[in-house]
Amino acid sequence: MINIDNKSKCCGCQACYNICPKDAIEMVADEKGFKYPKVNKDKCINCGLCEKVCPIINNKNIGNEPKAYACINKDEEIRKQSTSGGIFTLLATSIINDGGVVFGACFDDNFGVHHTYCETVEELTKYRSSKYLQSDIGLSYKKAKEFLDQGRKVLFTGTPCQIEALRNYLGKEYDNLYLQDIICHGVPSPLVWEKYKAYREDKANAKTKSMSFRSKKNTTWSSYNIDMEFDNNSSYVINHNDDVYMKAFLKHLSLRESCTDCKFKKNNRLSDITLADFWGIKNVKPELDDGKGTSLVVVNSKKGQELVDRIKDSMICQEVEFEKAISGNPSFNTTSRANPNSDKFFSELEEGQDFVDIVNQCLPKAHITKKIKRLLRKIINR
Repeated sequence: MINIDNKSKCCGCQACYNICPKDAIEMVADEKGFKYPKVNKDKCINCGLCEKVCPIINNKNIGNEPKAYACINKDEEIRKQSTSGGIFTLLATSIINDGGVVFGACFDDNFGVHHTYCETVEELTKYRSSKYLQSDIGLSYKKAKEFLDQGRKVLFTGTPCQIEALRNYLGKEYDNLYLQDIICHGVPSPLVWEKYKAYREDKANAKTKSMSFRSKKNTTWSSYNIDMEFDNNSSYVINHNDDVYMKAFLKHLSLRESCTDCKFKKNNRLSDITLADFWGIKNVKPELDDGKGTSLVVVNSKKGQELVDRIKDSMICQEVEFEKAISGNPSFNTTSRANPNSDKFFSELEEGQDFVDIVNQCLPKAHITKKIKRLLRKIINR
């Protein structure tokens, strides 16, 4: 029976919820808005399946030789709509054109984020671009297995912990399954997002009509904007460095506890492909840095390489030395540090204080931070 006595040991992947043969497990949000499994002991038959599929209890390591590529989708419109180089769309389109199914994270009608699936190229639009909060898997693992057992190809995309959870849930290898994870900084709380969205809607005096965490509109790929549009035709557009939600995320205030003790940030991954922004591309392949977005594609398996080879004609692609490729992406193999003010942040959020005030109170002032850094440099250089 799964028992979460230490929240840093649960990534919220929901593999236990999907595997339970008696539906004895439900996912319940805690005071921070993160979901954890709760077992109905009257229904539980102590089969132990929930523990067997847990990717933290059964964390796996493999010995592979990852290859890295810098890639750009040749379709400029799709690239413009994508977070970085638009490679996800090429991978997904290849699977769908073979009669397959693609699973990924998308906004629902209330702008919560859930895992769902699509079977047409037209539907891929909603799966593009980053969503900076934890996606609710629901019963997506079960549904993916149904498609796989029917013999259909499945591309399942998600965070590294979700990908390892799916592998554990399936319990065997499928030739028709393709797994794609991301370089993950960590997942913010859905509750924090709801509080922030309510704050913005109150300021706009209107409901959210569209949302982009990574808009390239009127800016470059590396200086992306938060772009919210409301149903009264007003909008909120601001550089991500100046937005309080992004500050809370990037400074680790709003992250899940397991993200600050992540077991899935490693060079040798269980996915077939890892996708990310190619940060530092100007230092590695400057000819592929035009400010519109370049993808880092890390191939972790033979299946991953076959899938990348199938889409090569639709992209500009250059192989890069693996260590150089990930040098600008420390989150590839380094866990996010816990912010000492995280508990204070969530506590004050629960009390209903002003969102902006809470973030500003919990983060050090920029000028103070700079003074501290200058002082540390003086001490180091003595």
